[in-house]
Amino acid sequence: MPRFGTRSTLVLMSVDPRLRDIFYEVIKEFDVSITCGHRGQEEQDFYYHNGYSKLKFPNSKHNSNPSMAIDVVPWPSKFEKKLPFYYMAGYVQAVADRLGHRIRWGGDWDGDNDYYDQTFMDLPHFELL
Repeated sequence: MPRFGTRSTLVLMSVDPRLRDIFYEVIKEFDVSITCGHRGQEEQDFYYHNGYSKLKFPNSKHNSNPSMAIDVVPWPSKFEKKLPFYYMAGYVQAVADRLGHRIRWGGDWDGDNDYYDQTFMDLPHFELL
């Protein structure tokens, strides 16, 4: 049975309780690692200046406290393989829907299920709407 490691558990404490609810359900059946929750200005500036985020501080949902966004990777993670991220995103969306939480995934920003019309892919990213 999958479970969160120490780092994932600590990062989860920095996010909105609705995101925690989603991922505590996800981990029951799907192994994931939580990589990012709340980001302060220095960390957000790093992400922005290195092209990992399109938003400057304090405009990212990661910058609220608690964070309204979370970055998650399927475990074990191989960033060069995209298919596990799509599979994970479908599972996460189904859990969020079942719990009544509206989320957006960084692989389908406009939520139209067309994954080819994205100009910025952020496959680990989920945010509350």
